[in-house]
Amino acid sequence: MIKNSSLLHKSIMKISWLIVLAVTFGSAKAQMLNGARTHKSGSTNLEKLLTAKEWNDLFPNRYGLDKKDASGKIKDFYSFEAFVAAAKAYPKFLGEGDEATQKRELSAFLANIAQETTGGWNDAPGGYFKWGLVYLEEQGHPAPAYIKQGDDRYPPVKGKKYYGRGPKQLSWNYNYGQFSQAWYGSMDTLLQHPEYLAKDPVVSFASAIWFWMTLQDNKPSCHDVMTGKWKPTDDDIKKGRLPGFGTTLNIINGGVECGKPIVTPKTKYRYEYYKYFCKYFKVNPGDNIECADQRPFDK
Repeated sequence: MIKNSSLLHKSIMKISWLIVLAVTFGSAKAQMLNGARTHKSGSTNLEKLLTAKEWNDLFPNRYGLDKKDASGKIKDFYSFEAFVAAAKAYPKFLGEGDEATQKRELSAFLANIAQETTGGWNDAPGGYFKWGLVYLEEQGHPAPAYIKQGDDRYPPVKGKKYYGRGPKQLSWNYNYGQFSQAWYGSMDTLLQHPEYLAKDPVVSFASAIWFWMTLQDNKPSCHDVMTGKWKPTDDDIKKGRLPGFGTTLNIINGGVECGKPIVTPKTKYRYEYYKYFCKYFKVNPGDNIECADQRPFDK
């Protein structure tokens, strides 16, 4: 009886330990898939500048609105609620400068994410500008892996691809690694699971805001440019890099879209998106909207 009792006790202890491990792993996994839980919720000016009704008006064809889950609920991935939740982790986003400055920053941010994810065309129903945030992942399959070889700081994981995902279409292993470190406290989370950006809407929006707020090597942050905190050097001025929307494009995609003799339709629509949002929010767009005369930051 004593021997059987001992075995029974050991079995119970083993089962209990397995339950604890399962619960712990499940909790950790849930936390990784909801990055908002890893951050303290702060305040955001976003809700003072934009309402859910206006969001629905600006992005009526956004990803998920044409899809439903098993229960019949609409899969609104790019929801206003997710945007607000992500913004609360970055209180300085839309939180510096006067109201006009904040509206220009919001217009610039929306212009860039709208063009990055656009599904619009010239004769699109409702107009081209109603088709932002249509795509969740980069189009073109198989998409490039976007791996910077030899990057010991943010080493890519074999078999993983770091193509564009989310509102900003975050790309490259070094961007995934940096954002993962900032959001989860470990670069490995998104280097191992880049697909999280296409699964959790709060994390997805946060990746776009993180990029917007963060210095990019030799480039200023888009936030500093739009709020006037960035002061161009003599070299910047010589190369046409001046405060204004055009420089945010230079930061995001300057090597492809800036300093070119011919403005591509993609770039033209990015400028037009910015003016469209500025008009919507009734704010002057300011100077230096374009980057055709700007040298990319790495040149």
